[in-house]
Amino acid sequence: MALTTKSVKPKIVALAGGVGGAKLATGLQAALPPGCLTVIVNTGDDFEHWGLSICPDLDTVLYNLAHLNNPEMGWGRQDEAWTVLGEMARFGGEEWFRIGDRDLALHLRRTEWLRRGLSLTKATDRLRRLLGIPSVILPMCDEPVRTLVHTEEGDLPFQHYFVRRRCEPALVDISFVGAESATLSPEVQKALYAAELVIFCPSNPYVSIDPILSVPGLRDFLRRSSTPKVAVSPIVGGQALKGPAAKMMRELGEMSSPLTVVDHLGDVLDGFVIDRTDAELAGAVILPTLVTDTIMTDLASKERLAQEILTFGFSLKATALLAA
Repeated sequence: MALTTKSVKPKIVALAGGVGGAKLATGLQAALPPGCLTVIVNTGDDFEHWGLSICPDLDTVLYNLAHLNNPEMGWGRQDEAWTVLGEMARFGGEEWFRIGDRDLALHLRRTEWLRRGLSLTKATDRLRRLLGIPSVILPMCDEPVRTLVHTEEGDLPFQHYFVRRRCEPALVDISFVGAESATLSPEVQKALYAAELVIFCPSNPYVSIDPILSVPGLRDFLRRSSTPKVAVSPIVGGQALKGPAAKMMRELGEMSSPLTVVDHLGDVLDGFVIDRTDAELAGAVILPTLVTDTIMTDLASKERLAQEILTFGFSLKATALLAA
């Protein structure tokens, strides 16, 4: 089976975090009929700032799928203003994490709903509906799971490592505080059981994908599931297109290579996607591999890549059925 048109309505699940994940999710939404896509998003980056509940990866996915993201940065809102941030700095408040005026409204509303007892899943669904997003967007869990980065300078909460310190301290290890108490929400379980294809977006495997897989039961479910699971390499030509993935690999003693991503996630994958730049590595990949242009610069390139991944993913399912 190959998905070549919008005449069918397959159920697709994407695991995403960061700008790369949001970009491919945008392409998948464009390539699929409305309502076919569910994006399960990393919440290990979440933290409290200015007394507000901040969910950077959820918001990046929300803004991208609503076509409201800052096109230059990939995160944050387009046509943003910074009056509140400037005034916060005047009054001695923290300004290292940049929250724009439009962005602030979303944080205020979400925090209000959470304090009233709404789950993060329900609050996120309200936001995506208000933003007119046809795809379902789910946090990886409703319980707080926080990525803690262990560095040569000590332990740092993820945003302090990533934004405040600009990933400068050398990485030693990563842990996910609270993961042992997290549970798969009914919404995540339903999406996974219904999925006809699971796509790992080109997100950092250590701090975007691993937090999602740290939720008890999720990795085991994917490992046992017969649903095709395909990952897109976030490493192209030895470099990360966005973020610190390549730096993290080197500091952990690994090659900055798509092969490292396969080694890290291979037990839950059925297929892999690499960029043409790394075509010579395809023969070393232990899984069926699609070699294509994975660079996403505009909506057309995002949708083109998404369509190729969908066709590749469903070809794996067809092959498995023929072999059965």
